[in-house]
Amino acid sequence: MAGSIFGNIFRVSTFGESHGKGLGGVIDGCPAGVEIDEEFIQAELDRRRPGQSKIVTQRKEGDKVVFYSGIFEGISTGTSIGFVIENDNQKSRDYDHIKDKFRPSHADYTFSEKYGVRDYRGGGRSSARETVARVVAGSIAKLVLKNFGITINAYVSQVGSIQMKQSFNEVDLSKIENNIVRCPDESVAETMIDYIMQVRKSGDTIGGVVDCVVKNVPVGIGEPVFDKLHAELGKAMLSINAVKGFEYGSGFEGVKQRGSEHNDIFETVDGVLNTKTNNSGGIQGGISNGQDIYFRTAFKPVATIMIDQDSVNEDGDKVTVSGKGRHDPCVVPRAVPIVEAMAAITILDYIMLSKTNKLSNIL
Repeated sequence: MAGSIFGNIFRVSTFGESHGKGLGGVIDGCPAGVEIDEEFIQAELDRRRPGQSKIVTQRKEGDKVVFYSGIFEGISTGTSIGFVIENDNQKSRDYDHIKDKFRPSHADYTFSEKYGVRDYRGGGRSSARETVARVVAGSIAKLVLKNFGITINAYVSQVGSIQMKQSFNEVDLSKIENNIVRCPDESVAETMIDYIMQVRKSGDTIGGVVDCVVKNVPVGIGEPVFDKLHAELGKAMLSINAVKGFEYGSGFEGVKQRGSEHNDIFETVDGVLNTKTNNSGGIQGGISNGQDIYFRTAFKPVATIMIDQDSVNEDGDKVTVSGKGRHDPCVVPRAVPIVEAMAAITILDYIMLSKTNKLSNIL
């Protein structure tokens, strides 16, 4: 199966299925000498972990990571870092009733046509449980980026039509973890939580938006043609399960402005070059300009609902698909650490790539 590797120099390869024995990955390109804080990594996994609150799936997984290589006495050795997270609460029998049916908006049909076989237990490789390995890799990337002073913070800005009013530079990022929906506006967060609970009670699901802010990225990260930094960030976000949209900087709202309004005017403050506005989202010409990088990622409603739906089976016969099992009524609260992880992997990989662009860095 192709497509399980992400990155150029800092490269992540993941494996495993939702209802297999476990999931894991191999990280190549991690610099030697990085202090690997396993408590921090586990805390990041706990943010993504199922069963953490009343508004997420109640599947009870410990999501404990075990490292097999690449770390000695708490320090990265520069060799491949291998790790595994075992599954210990899968209930495969919840999926017996759909083993020959194609669930609406799932990967059942496409997997069946592409491979001629599919793992119907929770979607197998197409399950969002695959992202647990990304969070491990992203956590290690964050530990490396800390040496550059780079921080990455994502938060829920919208659930359905309920939306925060503040822009990213007005948000108090320290409040993200103050509530179970991970929205830094506490009054809006309560409305979101109530709405998710109503949707869950009706057997349905709802989508949302995760915003992300990356601070202190140095100028010059990214390549100007096919490997633009925002293009790679877009690929990273669109590779996450249930993602339907990505925009950075002013995004689609920018089409409402004239160039005279949208242009980011340069200025020098205390000897440091900045821009008065940041409609570019910290990236110009595909290359970071030193301002905050910010983007938004849209997640669709989870496809598995507890309401009967019409569909067909593998023989093309009309059938009814009934939802069973444990599923998220809204994926965005658990998606926050996944968005951060993919952003961290992308930024670190491009920083390492940039080191080969100047003769002085090679010599």
